[in-house]
Amino acid sequence: MRIFFTPLFLFLVLFGVAQQRYYTDPVKIPLLLSGSFAELRSNHFHSGIDIKTQGTTGLPVYSVADGYISRIVVSPTGYGNALYINHPNGTTSVYGHLNAFGPEIAKYVRDKQYEKHSFRVDLSIPSYLFPIKQNQEIAKSGNSGSSGGPHLHFEIRDTKNEEPLNPLNFGFPVKDNIAPKIFSVLLVPLSDSSHVAYSVAPKSYPVVFYDGKYHLKNNPTIPVWGKIGIAIQTNDYYNDTYNKCGINLLRMSYNNEDQFSFTLNRFSFNDTRYINSHIVYNAYITEKRRYIKTWLEPGNKLPIYTHNGSEGHIIPENEQNGLIEIELQDSYKNSSIIDFSIIGKKADLPHDNLNKVTFSYDKFNAYQNDSVRVEIPKGALYSDFRFEYKTEPTSGDFYSAYHFLHNNTVPLHKNATIALRTNNLPEHLQSKVIMAYVHPVTGEFSAAGGHYENGWVTTETRNLGVYAITVDTIPPEITPLSIADNKLTESNRIRFKIKDDLAGIKTIEGLLDGKWALFEYDPKTATITHYFDKERFELGKNHTFKLTITDYRNNNAVYETHFWK
Repeated sequence: MRIFFTPLFLFLVLFGVAQQRYYTDPVKIPLLLSGSFAELRSNHFHSGIDIKTQGTTGLPVYSVADGYISRIVVSPTGYGNALYINHPNGTTSVYGHLNAFGPEIAKYVRDKQYEKHSFRVDLSIPSYLFPIKQNQEIAKSGNSGSSGGPHLHFEIRDTKNEEPLNPLNFGFPVKDNIAPKIFSVLLVPLSDSSHVAYSVAPKSYPVVFYDGKYHLKNNPTIPVWGKIGIAIQTNDYYNDTYNKCGINLLRMSYNNEDQFSFTLNRFSFNDTRYINSHIVYNAYITEKRRYIKTWLEPGNKLPIYTHNGSEGHIIPENEQNGLIEIELQDSYKNSSIIDFSIIGKKADLPHDNLNKVTFSYDKFNAYQNDSVRVEIPKGALYSDFRFEYKTEPTSGDFYSAYHFLHNNTVPLHKNATIALRTNNLPEHLQSKVIMAYVHPVTGEFSAAGGHYENGWVTTETRNLGVYAITVDTIPPEITPLSIADNKLTESNRIRFKIKDDLAGIKTIEGLLDGKWALFEYDPKTATITHYFDKERFELGKNHTFKLTITDYRNNNAVYETHFWK
């Protein structure tokens, strides 16, 4: 039997091979991953892969293809020190959490930081300034920014629209023959007449694995009624690592008919916050479990889903059995399947909806009384919900009651506006006022911004929950780590611990001999560091030094000294 290959088929094969070979590895060690593309993160999908760097910093990082540096970012949060390289094939590679840039790049960045008097910079780079060859060393790996440990965050983006693409579709040699693991299934009533196992509350079911797929433990047939949603708790894993990663494809069928699916191999940063509708947000907040939904909320505009017109809702017939099957896949098409049975059982159950105001996902919503105003814009909600409000008295340094603005289990896609009336706030404290978010379990509170006007404090937030008014009059704390008795204890740098308990650090200004000096800020360790720069400062003499730390309520802390260097 002869097989004939069409020109189109040969083109596709050759194109695939070319894509696989276009990029080389960004580090020259085995590619072991601690994070995957589209993995579920707090308020966002992970936009690349996290490559382990053998538990250390300082490994050489290389450009994966020819191109030019188009952007350089230095930030105390996010990707920390990051490089962006544009390539001729229309993609951009991104390298994050770096420890140091290459020497020429580092000098350029340092000059810009001194020019702008800012540690934090986001620089657009002309295409002619830093041309880059494939396998050219561009940086050293690190742990900068919002990194939980040494690793290289690596991305491939579509240059035109900056949408991240799944790097594992481009032939990087990552080993993976492990199928996603399933831990439990959650069934959720979605209407006033719905129930799961004769309860109006969601119910989770543990799973077991045998005969090549997953099953609910003890194989129950679950009685349900009304509109039901199904969600699944899962993680994916790669060879030679135990880190929890994410899936890229889900399919759900009902009675052997396709009901709902999604594929995640690219997304827009404008859409990434829809992750809070992609998962059962309530379960994440209350149980720290991320259940992926197999249904679509009406306010979720993430364009990754397909369904048969039902939006993934299961609506069983009375006394009729139904078979649910869910398939999961990772980037290498390792697959896991779970199936289980439900049966329609009608039951009239009480629903506590009295004295609650319905907020609609497709409208502007507001609630107000003499002491509170809440405004939620259209497009901020993923589905309708019934808003609850109550107050409780406060004690201590608060200038309002506790206002329970529903609770923190309802996610917001856009900022809501919250205004609280102050009680007995002295005039001299009006500039120090802060809206405080109060943790519903511990009672600890954190700053949620806010400005004072005519007896009210107003802020914008993406969190519902408990709020109250307090003030911050306490300046930040400064603790020297490398100066004692006007003498340096470190030869090439000055370091300080800095701390602010509420409003947060706003500005850091170090003056060496009266001139602005660059301090690198690492919030993870609460340290700032100045490395002596003989090109900018005359060394070998007695120096004056002044450090001023200001918080977001303009409370200042000042440290002054002199030393010989």
